[in-house]
Amino acid sequence: MKVGIALNMLSQAGRPDVAVVSEHMALGDLAEPLGFDSLFALEHHFTGYAMSPSPCQLLAYYAGRTRRIALGTAVIVLPWHDPIRVAEEIALLDIMCGGRCLFGFGRGAASVEYEGFRIDQSEARGRFIEAAKIIKLGLSQESFEFKGEYFQIPRTSIRPRPISHPERRFYGTAVSPESVEVMARLGLSMLVIMQNEWPKAAADVHRFNSLAAAEGFTPRPPMILTNVSVAESRAEARDRAIEYLGRKWDSVDNHYHFSDGHLNGVKGYEAYDKVGVTYAKMKDPARRAKATDFYVSIQLVGTPDDCIQKLEELQGLTGMDHLITEFAFGGMPHHESELNMRLFADKVMPVLQNDPVFARPPGALTASRESLAENVFAPA
Repeated sequence: MKVGIALNMLSQAGRPDVAVVSEHMALGDLAEPLGFDSLFALEHHFTGYAMSPSPCQLLAYYAGRTRRIALGTAVIVLPWHDPIRVAEEIALLDIMCGGRCLFGFGRGAASVEYEGFRIDQSEARGRFIEAAKIIKLGLSQESFEFKGEYFQIPRTSIRPRPISHPERRFYGTAVSPESVEVMARLGLSMLVIMQNEWPKAAADVHRFNSLAAAEGFTPRPPMILTNVSVAESRAEARDRAIEYLGRKWDSVDNHYHFSDGHLNGVKGYEAYDKVGVTYAKMKDPARRAKATDFYVSIQLVGTPDDCIQKLEELQGLTGMDHLITEFAFGGMPHHESELNMRLFADKVMPVLQNDPVFARPPGALTASRESLAENVFAPA
């Protein structure tokens, strides 16, 4: 199994942004020396929820500082961009890193970001589909043209040409049932953001693979993105997770404003109705504590042995072959994030990368959607 790290640069009250960004970039610099296989950059704007507005630019920095690890986006939100510019950035980064790049795309759900880019959020689905098709064409063909509802591209060519085939390594986040269908039908592979019971994640992967197969695609095994709190004692790991993952609810709702239910009437976001209800309930301290307990239970929290056992179960359910980890979340102090990362790299990661158990074929999916609890949504 491959193991990566994602940098989620949450702003912190009373601290300059440069301090927070610098600490996360220091964690990024540790990825290759500690033996990680990949480094991922997010995309968010305007609120400080994740201060990474240009994933390709950030990864270009690491392309020059690393030699081995893969560099990935988690994710580029296509409806906010001109797809020609995205294709050019991908092609150039592919050259700069020697073909070590992976590219993830998403649709985005934050109204503040759509408003900031002056894009009608109800057009998100259509813009995403067209942009994904254009980028694939631009990277796979010497020249191309495209005529759609949102983009009309005269015959043109992306230069410089990439040195590998990055379009063969595209994947997408599939958070809602609609997104699962869109990503599968476009021939993308799947990135799962761990937000619900693991059997439900497995059911989403199963549905995704079935839809992709029906379109003639053979998707790669899924990648899974999760938070990690590992310590020598379960109590220490859990206390850290409760404190800092518990703070995540405020950062999520401050950015997405799910609790006000404003997405209910936005075309293409109908599946988010329950999300608004869930976040509105968080105003009650008891419900918030229960939600935090649940969220902690589905992340990687515990001793190194606990984490290994949980990952064996998760791989058996989903068939995952690439784990993406976050060690710094909720305003966790830098020294604690680094200890978290170093212990995982020392005690957990070598088992994932070398033990034959984690090279095995995926196990059976063990639960149906109908048997699972209400979704608690916590995006990357």
